[in-house]
Amino acid sequence: MAVVSRLAVARVSSDGAARPAAAGGRRTRTALAGVRFPPAARTGRTRRGGAVAASPPTEEAVQMTEPLTKDDLVAYLVSGCKPKENWRIGTEHEKFGFEVDTLRPIKYDQIRDILNGLAERFDWDKIMEGDNVIGLKQGKQSISLEPGGQFELSGAPLETLHQTCAEVNSHLYQVKAVGEEMGIGFLGLGFQPKWALSDIPIMPKGRYEIMKNYMPKVGTLGLDMMFRTCTVQVNLDFSSEQDMIRKFRAGLALQPIATAIFANSPFKEGKPNGFLSLRSHIWTDTDNNRAGMLPFVFDNSFGFEQYVDYALDVPMYFVYRNKKYIDCTGMSFRDFMQGKLPQAPGELPTLNDWENHLTTIFPEVRLKRYLEMRGADGGPWRRLCALPAFWVGLLYDEESLQSIIDMTFDWTKEEREMLRRKVPVTGLKTPFRDGYVRDLAEEVLKLAKSGLERRGYKEVGFLREVDEVVRTGVTPAERLLNLYETKWQRNVDHVFEHLLY
Repeated sequence: MAVVSRLAVARVSSDGAARPAAAGGRRTRTALAGVRFPPAARTGRTRRGGAVAASPPTEEAVQMTEPLTKDDLVAYLVSGCKPKENWRIGTEHEKFGFEVDTLRPIKYDQIRDILNGLAERFDWDKIMEGDNVIGLKQGKQSISLEPGGQFELSGAPLETLHQTCAEVNSHLYQVKAVGEEMGIGFLGLGFQPKWALSDIPIMPKGRYEIMKNYMPKVGTLGLDMMFRTCTVQVNLDFSSEQDMIRKFRAGLALQPIATAIFANSPFKEGKPNGFLSLRSHIWTDTDNNRAGMLPFVFDNSFGFEQYVDYALDVPMYFVYRNKKYIDCTGMSFRDFMQGKLPQAPGELPTLNDWENHLTTIFPEVRLKRYLEMRGADGGPWRRLCALPAFWVGLLYDEESLQSIIDMTFDWTKEEREMLRRKVPVTGLKTPFRDGYVRDLAEEVLKLAKSGLERRGYKEVGFLREVDEVVRTGVTPAERLLNLYETKWQRNVDHVFEHLLY
C-alpha cells in the first residue's frame, strides 16, 4: 500500500515504517492525507504454520478519514515508478491439478491437503477465508487458487532470470513432492484438455461465486475462462510515466506474437478444438468491458490519468467488508467514491478497494504499479523460464524497446485487432502485411536476445526453448496436435503424461 504526501511517494514496509521510493510521471497534489495504517502487528509474517490475512486484504488494512479523489487513484499508479536499478521481474503461472489414476480435476479437499502439506513441509504461511485455507504466503511469494482449482504461484520480484527460473524449479519441486504422495499430478497446458465445465470443481472463494453468476451476463466464454484456462504472466517495472507508456504500447502490440510463440491449448473435451490457443480466443468473448487490446493506450493523450479514467468506467465486481464479499456487479467505482453504491450505502472506497478493482480488469497488458504481460498459455517448465526472458530482453533494454516502438509505430488499430483475433487460430502462420507473424517473431526474438546480451547476466540461454518454434514456425500446440494424430492415436489422455510437471 502506498501513501503519497508532499508530492513524494512513500512505501510502507512490513514493519509499518514509511520508506521513500522514486516517483515518476505527472506531478500530483498532496494526496492520501486521510489514510492511516494499522499497527505493524497486523502486517508481519506469523510463525510457521500460522495464518495470514484473507486475500484480498481485509478492509482493516487501511482506514479513510477523508474520501479518496481521482488524484489519489492516479498517485497510486504513479507510486510504482522506480529507477532502473530497482527494476525487478515477477512471474505468475497456473497449472491444472489432476488425479494421476483417473485424470479427473482435483477437488477442494485435495487442494486443501496439498496446501497444508506445503505449509508443514516447506514453511509456508496459510491464507484463510473463513475456515478454508485458500492460499499460502512465504516472503514475497504466494500460492493462490483460481476458480476451478488451478494452482498459481505468484513469484517474488527478482533481479535476474536465473533467480526467476530457480524460483519456478523450487516451487515445482515442492508441489510435486507433496502431490505425488497423494496421487496428484500437475499439467502445463493453456486449456483443460479433457473435462467438461460441469466436471470442474468450484473453489470456496467468495469473489469467484460473484464472478460465476455475472460472467454469463456479459459474454459467452467467461465461465470457460474462470474454470478451464491456465496462463503464464510476466510483471515488469517502469521508471516514469513516459517509460510506462512506451512499454505498455510495445507490450500490447507484441502480445499476439507472444500468444503465437507460446500457443499451447489445442484440445477441448478430448478432441482438437480448432484453435492453437483456445485460452487466448476465450478472452475475446469473456467480458469486453474489461478485456482486449486497449486502443486508447496508443492515443497521444494517454498516461496514468487516462488509465484511471478507463478503470473507473469498468463495472465493479464486489466490495469486501466485514470479511464478506458484497456483490456490486455492474456498479460504478465513480458512484462508490461518492458513497452511492446501493449495496453498500454510505461506504467509501479505500486504496485496498481500488487495488482490488484493478485486479478485476483483464486486458492483454494490465497496469497496476507495474505492467503485466498476459498473452501466453500455460506450459512446461522450460517455457515458464522462456516467457520472462522474452519480455525482459525486449522491455528492459532501451535499444530493443526503441526498436520495437519503431517497428510497431505505424501498425493500425485494425491490424493490432486482426492479430489479436487471428493468431489464436493460425499462430505463426497468420498473414501480416507482406509476410507472416513468423517473420515478426524472428525479428522480435533477435531483439530479445540482443537485449538480454546487453543486460550482462548470461540469460540468453533461457530463450533456447522457443528458438525452434520461431525457426520452424511450428507452435507447441501444433506439435501436440501432430502427436495426437500419430503417436497418441487420437487419445488426448497422453497429454497428461507428456506435459506432467
